[in-house]
Amino acid sequence: MMPLDMLRAGDWAEVEEVTGLPAWVGRLAELGIRQGCRVQVVQPGSPCLLNVAGCKLCLRGEDSAQILVRPVSA
Repeated sequence: MMPLDMLRAGDWAEVEEVTGLPAWVGRLAELGIRQGCRVQVVQPGSPCLLNVAGCKLCLRGEDSAQILVRPVSA
């Protein structure tokens, strides 16, 4: 496992765990980021732009470091 913010543009990953306050974890789940989902990094850094189930999602600052993923092939 590794933090999402360590991936490069174009990389795909499966979410293993989302850490943080329960309200934050719940909000990300509402947006589609939960254990078992696949995400693609469109733009790394801050802001980090993700492809989640065909939708674009932007995370700022340290937010992407709280998402632990396992890299997978497309």
